[in-house]
Amino acid sequence: MIIARRNLIVGAGGLLLAGCDKVAALPQARKILFAGEDMHRGLQRALMDRGALAPEFTPEQMSPIFRANGTRDPGTPAYAAMVANEFADYRLRIGGLVDRPLSLSLTQLASMPARKQITRHDCVEGWSAIGAWQGPMLGTVLKAAGMRNTARYVVFTCADLYNGQPYYESIDTIDAFHPQTILALKMNGSRLTVPHGAPVRLRVERQLGYKHAKYVTGIDAVENLANIGKGKGGYWEDNVDYDWYAGI
Repeated sequence: MIIARRNLIVGAGGLLLAGCDKVAALPQARKILFAGEDMHRGLQRALMDRGALAPEFTPEQMSPIFRANGTRDPGTPAYAAMVANEFADYRLRIGGLVDRPLSLSLTQLASMPARKQITRHDCVEGWSAIGAWQGPMLGTVLKAAGMRNTARYVVFTCADLYNGQPYYESIDTIDAFHPQTILALKMNGSRLTVPHGAPVRLRVERQLGYKHAKYVTGIDAVENLANIGKGKGGYWEDNVDYDWYAGI
């Protein structure tokens, strides 16, 4: 019987709370514990069609309340200035392994073909909510920038700061070009609010909520994650040992 990923996470957490945290702190033990992530990712890739869609829902199934999690307002002077002028000066930078680096305004992003989807957000903390999202597919933006074949990952830099540094997250190119992976500009039919990541947030519907970076300001195509943060590809992965691949 295949054990559900969430049950596996909860079970592992229980072991740590029971006293295994000292073991997990040992380099060799950590290597064994987190080697399972690569196995999980490989197994899920093998069993699932790369283009398989996450479940989508009807408007009647949308949650009456969709809580905001993580940063609710970056609170920096630069972000406050963007909020004050309704993001008129916002630019999304696209760089790294691309032939045509871009700097896109919200108007330019909104002019791209948009995808609308009603999906369930599953948080690693155990709650979920169903909401409607709208924005251009990430793949459309990457193609416009001419992403090179040598790129294997896409890294997101955000306006919110953790320990004085911009928040960051990453996905591989398989998920980057998935049709449900979008740069959301709207939520539930209205422009994104500040608590939910205005003006642009990532929606990568086949992964847990912490992968859905908010307040996105930059996107870089890279060959590997060695030079991203501490080398695991995301803030929570680097600092709290969350799995880099959070497939559901």
